[in-house]
Amino acid sequence: MSAGVLVRRTVRGATALRGGRAGRLTPYQLFGALFWLVMTLAFWRVPLCCDAGQHAAVVERLKADLLHPAHPMADLPGEGSPYYGPYAVAQGVLARLTGLSGWAVVKLAGPVHLLVLLTGIGRFVRALTPRPWAPVLALLFMTLLWGTARILWSGYLGLMPMTTNLGYPSAVAIGLTFWAWAWTCVRAREDVPSVRFVGPSGLGGWWGYAGIGALYGLILLTHPVAAASALTGAVAIVASRQRGWRRPVVARWALAGAVCAAVTVSWPYYDVLPLVGDTGMEAMHRRLYEGMLANSWLALLGLPALWVRARRSVRDPLVLMFLLECLLVAYGWVSGHYTYARALWAVLVPLQFALAVELAAPRPWRRARRVLGGAAAVGVCVGFVTVHAGAVVPRSVDPVGFTQPTRWPSYDWAARHIGPGEVVITDGHPASHSIAGYGPNLAAPIWPDPALDERERERRAADVRAYLAPDATRAERAAVVRRYHVRWLLLTRWHPVPEEAVVVAWSRRTGEVLARVGGDVQVPTR
Repeated sequence: MSAGVLVRRTVRGATALRGGRAGRLTPYQLFGALFWLVMTLAFWRVPLCCDAGQHAAVVERLKADLLHPAHPMADLPGEGSPYYGPYAVAQGVLARLTGLSGWAVVKLAGPVHLLVLLTGIGRFVRALTPRPWAPVLALLFMTLLWGTARILWSGYLGLMPMTTNLGYPSAVAIGLTFWAWAWTCVRAREDVPSVRFVGPSGLGGWWGYAGIGALYGLILLTHPVAAASALTGAVAIVASRQRGWRRPVVARWALAGAVCAAVTVSWPYYDVLPLVGDTGMEAMHRRLYEGMLANSWLALLGLPALWVRARRSVRDPLVLMFLLECLLVAYGWVSGHYTYARALWAVLVPLQFALAVELAAPRPWRRARRVLGGAAAVGVCVGFVTVHAGAVVPRSVDPVGFTQPTRWPSYDWAARHIGPGEVVITDGHPASHSIAGYGPNLAAPIWPDPALDERERERRAADVRAYLAPDATRAERAAVVRRYHVRWLLLTRWHPVPEEAVVVAWSRRTGEVLARVGGDVQVPTR
């Protein structure tokens, strides 16, 4: 092979990161744009639910005080809360400049996060292969080849979960991870002395490695759990490209690591290091391990494709990524740090993307590839029909009765009566997750947070349970009201309103009641 041919192919591979030849619409650009439009409409048609209230609350606290935000859900200082990462601060700035509410910012963030995710997937897959249909298949498999159990957790980016969690920081962190992996692929190739790369591939020289380090630092501060997968994947990519560690190569990647560490430790809002040993969220994540097979078994269709890549080279980046990400998830189970179950998406990506690259090969296909393609098509149909169809098929035009996305009630009717920062006690699951997103505080935050000692949070939760107990006396309830400066009760229709409370509003949809307690209780005029 002549040097001229090598350079021409290298140019093509480098520019592939930018989607191909200028002025020519690629299959991924076409189908990616259609996917963005459909999923944006699907995300916007479903009311925000679940953890969206927590993220809306973060924006509201930053909107109120950008430099010293309060705890996201309690009338307490927020110093040390990992929710206040750079991306959240940027959202807070946007809310302050535009006057948008926290809920509006989270809702508008969904399409932006999806755009970052789609472009990141395109860049990463094109860094692996020049096959034009590979990114299209990668997107198809990444969103449908999970399992046959419905799961809406943050970081699980199947088609159905996207209707819920596209507005979460985890979505943009995963999108940035694909960008970081793509740039890491480019830099790792440039480390190989026998290959000369020309053409634009991002920042050049040492600045390129510093930029990659800064990006990984940003991911780490935005969503530490996703960052564990991102850094593990980066190690796999770099290790796959090296054939002997030369001193300049080590120095360049050491610079990337140093910049990542510098960005992380210099962030003034919270310290990442204590999160490594934090166990507040472990118990709730154990069930992700218990249901892991049901949540992911369709992705195992990618094992034959990954095996083919391993036979060609055990140092293949997707093979190494799969092995290292599996070790990360296994470490979480063995060590009891069950939060690492959230890294499942990064275990499945090598399977899904290896399958995409294999099936994007030009025809004619051999029998084995035809069988694999048929199995993948069946898997996609099974995943779509059993779990994901309701995400994009509205009930009004649904001929089958697919399971629809979760639809939680809005609490605008209650929030208009509650002042910013006023404290609420509630016995409702949706209300406890949502009301803080409008500006009020909870007497007892529902989620652990390093900004609040877990023993204090548990004590507050016990006091709230005591207040809501059927046998609680008026004196006992008054003590809780005074201790936490409670002003409002948001109660389900099954819970009686205490005699000392005054009903202010109620929801026709859910039957929930908003009542005033504490201070000078007055019946509102209408």
